[in-house]
Amino acid sequence: MTTEAPTQLPPVKRRNAELVMTVFAVALTLFAMVEAGLTRNGEMPASLFVYGVLFGGLALLAHLFIRFFAPWSDPLLLPLATLLNGLGIAMLWRLFEATGDTSRGSALDQLILTAASMAVFAAVVYFLKEPRTLQRYPYIMALSAVVLLLLPAIPGLGMTVNGARQWINLGVTTLQPSEFAKIALVIFLAGYMVSKRDVMALASRQIKVGPVKVLDLPRARDTAPMAVMWGFCIIVLVILMNDLGTSLMLFGTFLAMIYVATHRANWLVIGLTAFFGACAAIYPFVPHFRVRMVTWLEAFRPDVYCTDEAMANPDSFCNTLGNSQQLVQGLFALAEGGMTGTGLGGGKPGYVPEVQNDFIFAAFGEELGLAGIMVMLLSMALLVERGMRIALASKELFIKMFASGISFLIAFQTFVVIGGVTRVIPMTGATIPFVAKGGSALLSSWIMLALLMRMSNNARKPAPQAIQDEGATQVISR
Repeated sequence: MTTEAPTQLPPVKRRNAELVMTVFAVALTLFAMVEAGLTRNGEMPASLFVYGVLFGGLALLAHLFIRFFAPWSDPLLLPLATLLNGLGIAMLWRLFEATGDTSRGSALDQLILTAASMAVFAAVVYFLKEPRTLQRYPYIMALSAVVLLLLPAIPGLGMTVNGARQWINLGVTTLQPSEFAKIALVIFLAGYMVSKRDVMALASRQIKVGPVKVLDLPRARDTAPMAVMWGFCIIVLVILMNDLGTSLMLFGTFLAMIYVATHRANWLVIGLTAFFGACAAIYPFVPHFRVRMVTWLEAFRPDVYCTDEAMANPDSFCNTLGNSQQLVQGLFALAEGGMTGTGLGGGKPGYVPEVQNDFIFAAFGEELGLAGIMVMLLSMALLVERGMRIALASKELFIKMFASGISFLIAFQTFVVIGGVTRVIPMTGATIPFVAKGGSALLSSWIMLALLMRMSNNARKPAPQAIQDEGATQVISR
């Protein structure tokens, strides 16, 4: 199978453009805090200067670091991440500090987590000069991903939060290992696809309806990786740990990477059929999975919504952990926002349970309306598009698979969160990258950004001779 010619990216640095866009992203964050403060109590936020200095300083330090250590990287990546991260901080400030309720966290905590995440981001960019070296350790990465995903299942270490067992207690803090396992798994899949690409593209037989070919089936032995991945996502993540969000993200990313590697839609058909067929099969036998499905399909049923009367009824669905109150309140918040929203600080998103986590999208929908959340979605889509552009521009197949895998992860994670909030799919418990409250998700998002940044720098960087010629031209022009 022939490899596509790489898409050439312009060999220009454009760091000044990155600086302007980063400053604009910081300014939007501060403007959002000002609007929320004026709407809530008619006053400018007293901590505005502190947030401006800290968040703006972090963003500018990240820009300066990139200017020196990844000067050829994509100039849009940092501003987009800064904008999404900043909007999340502004919304958390509006939810907590602006209302005086800091019992569920604070924007300052998120800012501290942002600083730690940016430090790890800088470390990855600085030390990982050649991401292709990760190709040497695919099975170590696979083992690491499995260990990380199984950590919450250990008694005494794992924690069950909102019905899903996806956290571990480290004493001083809690951690969600699946956020880091997904990155390790993408590295494994990228390395595996490089070595098995041609084999997995082979077809052993065809399914026809009359003279029309309907589907090419791969050889049975080549479906082993999909079977292992399918079994892990269904048995471990869905049945044992009730982690539907991670299961959807990992299996979706796996199928997307197979399609990118082989260009065969039959893998998608087989994978989706196996996944949804398994979900239908386990529905009657796995209580917490059945609860998720009933909560999704019958959210407005009184005994599923859990009214006071339903809670008092021992035969109601509420007493088997079913409660669609969060989902329904989120839908009402989105409907209340309409096209332009109530304005930051003008809504009542605090009525949505856990609004600072996976339902922060509903808060943005209520106060910024459809116009505001479209800005967020377009920013996320543009971040994914730049990642796919990096994949197209890279010459090594491993980097192509790696960059596309990271991009698919960001895209699928955004989809499963927003799909759950809008009732397109069952609620998953995942969080929007860069935006929602939480240290594990924020840290993994900045790590993925660092990997894309390093890969884009290597893809855009011209050959050494071209750099020398450019320097000589500048000297002559002076």
